Amino acid sequence: MNSEKYYKLNKEFFEQDALEVAPALLGKILVTKKNKTLKKYKITEVEVYRGEEDEACHAKKGKTKRNETMYHSGGYLYIYLIYGMYWMMNIVTGIAGHPQAVLIRGLEGLEGPGKVTRCLGIDKSYCGENLVASDRIWIENNNESARYITLKRIGIDYAGKYWKNKLWRFVLNKKN
Repeated sequence: MNSEKYYKLNKEFFEQDALEVAPALLGKILVTKKNKTLKKYKITEVEVYRGEEDEACHAKKGKTKRNETMYHSGGYLYIYLIYGMYWMMNIVTGIAGHPQAVLIRGLEGLEGPGKVTRCLGIDKSYCGENLVASDRIWIENNNESARYITLKRIGIDYAGKYWKNKLWRFVLNKKN
């Protein structure tokens, strides 16, 4: 990828509603830097969790020690462990005090949020990382418009029919 046409996304991008940020993230470039080595990955699939009213969102019961990062303003990473073995990487969106996040479900060549974090070496130490200021992980714009499809979220049957049927999963159209 030619890095000359890319630039780091700013705070204003992340301070929008999750339903605006999620589709806008598709096709953007997730960058990691370890030992002076940059790796770049196109974002291909994301999923929205939006507020205390969302029965599938970790904020549904209010602010806790586990989810307090979701209450920050947009641009921070919210990382948590599921099944005792998979780290999930979420990008906090919106304004402070209104918990929203976008789960990164897939990168080009990597499908599944657990595979993404395992490949990138993402763990709890990344929770609270500021994507705008970080020198080890950030997202770049590639000035491409992305076409996508919307689908139901995955693995949230516990949230009830209304919430599990929301079309809040966004997948990059393979023709992009």
